[in-house]
Amino acid sequence: MDDQRFAFMLGTGRCGSTIVGQVAAMHDQVGFIANVDDRFAGLNRKGRMNNRIYRALPAPLQKQGGRRGGASGGRLASGVRSVAMTPSEGYRLLDRQVSPMLSAPVRDLVAEDASQWLSRRLRTFFEGRAAAQGRPLFLHKFTGWPRAGLLHAVFPEARFVHVVRDGRAVACSLVQQPWWDGFGGPGGWSFGPLSDSDDALWQESGRSFTVLAGLEWKLLMEAFAEAQALIPAESWLELRYEDVVERPREQVQRLLDHLGLDWTERFERSFAALEFAPDRAGAYRDELSARDVEMLDRALARELRDHGYSAGE
Repeated sequence: MDDQRFAFMLGTGRCGSTIVGQVAAMHDQVGFIANVDDRFAGLNRKGRMNNRIYRALPAPLQKQGGRRGGASGGRLASGVRSVAMTPSEGYRLLDRQVSPMLSAPVRDLVAEDASQWLSRRLRTFFEGRAAAQGRPLFLHKFTGWPRAGLLHAVFPEARFVHVVRDGRAVACSLVQQPWWDGFGGPGGWSFGPLSDSDDALWQESGRSFTVLAGLEWKLLMEAFAEAQALIPAESWLELRYEDVVERPREQVQRLLDHLGLDWTERFERSFAALEFAPDRAGAYRDELSARDVEMLDRALARELRDHGYSAGE
């Protein structure tokens, strides 16, 4: 398609990006990689019917849980692993057809990583699926490192959506996931060593795993700030998960405007069937120890404040 557009939804993980991505995928002008494409990567299925099948599913079957999946907090993201088709980050596909560099880098991927071979594979991968699906916008989600520098270098006209969630809630969710690799300490995860100041905070906390999960969020948010500074302002949108579940219509309108999509009658029918429940925004305080909450407030104070969250509240 001559007018093919690309967009990338980014987040730290456990931040609500799955929910936001699923809402966008309900629009009939959006193409995406589905879990079945990723699960059966050897078939090189390009998802020609992904959007049509996904929109035809009843709302309860459009949920997704699992690794790096939907953040807890709304009935739309109940943590249930669906056997139906849902949007996927597609790391098996990326490993096979682009490079494992995309799925599990030890640092953020920046413009300098856009070598000729990697740029060619990335464009071939996404353009091939976009062409097969025939939708004006192809949307893909990454969690963990932003990767925005690399993606912008390869797709300079792409739009970016950064989904942010309170780092204390993210930390609380991370330590409850069986796939979180922080239980091995900073030497056993994929984010590199802690800074001297962050390591001192972690040691002071008694090497609390919850505090370490919070420091992971902080490290990633610092990487997002660096990435955003190098992207044109009009190409970057930040959405807070808490705002989405509290004022979904307003925030989804911002999302559609940024992606160049109209709020059509067909999209309205899909949107009207969704339920958003903002009642768990502060649930981490009931699930974590008072000591861990106090340490998280201290450790994450600056990043929380920068994104409109108040430490100690």
